[in-house]
Amino acid sequence: MKNSVLHTADSRGHANHGWLNAYHSFSFANWYNPERVQFGMLRVLNDDTVAAGMGFGEHGHDNMEIITIPLKGDLAHKDSMGNAETIRTGDVQVMSAGTGIRHSEFNPNHDQETKLFQIWLFPKLRNVEPRYQQITLDTTEQKNAFAQILSPNPDDAGVWIHQDAWFYLSDFEADFSKKLALKKEGNGFYIINIEGEIEVNGERLGKRDAIGIWDTNEIEIKANKNSKFLVMEIPMEQ
Repeated sequence: MKNSVLHTADSRGHANHGWLNAYHSFSFANWYNPERVQFGMLRVLNDDTVAAGMGFGEHGHDNMEIITIPLKGDLAHKDSMGNAETIRTGDVQVMSAGTGIRHSEFNPNHDQETKLFQIWLFPKLRNVEPRYQQITLDTTEQKNAFAQILSPNPDDAGVWIHQDAWFYLSDFEADFSKKLALKKEGNGFYIINIEGEIEVNGERLGKRDAIGIWDTNEIEIKANKNSKFLVMEIPMEQ
């Protein structure tokens, strides 16, 4: 496919620390691939499994938009802004790190692991005041639809960030297909298939396969079997 890049699940970086089993779509920590540093303003897409009762100690971030989407289980969050929240499957959380923030994240359950996507985008504004937002999604809206979970607009559906990006979570039944148009000219799409099997403009994606597409105004996604996936519309340039 012209103007696209395929990232199969088995091409990702992998680090198993025991308490954390992490797959990296883009260069992260000790895994570096010069061809996999970012997709436009999308810098990090980590597919993490956190063992029961374990987690990330307090650490810092700045000038990054950080989105966390639990896929299974819960994640307890504490930060230097005074937030102490638990995000659960069906929630989405965002932190605008801005001038600097410190936080910790851990699996509060002692009988099950937590699976999540953590996503970092470069912001369009630097050194903003740090902020935190968390919402619970209506997952029924994802059925055979592109349910918007993130945008640049505080009054729009989902959480908002300091970047011209839009995220959608979808749950398609087998043989269902639908087109999605760009919100902003010049952006690209990055799609990761969570479960099942889909075709994006005819390119097949199995579980955790991903594809980036640019220089297009719309995409068409078809489910070959019951599937869940995340679509990210991302600025290709700052």
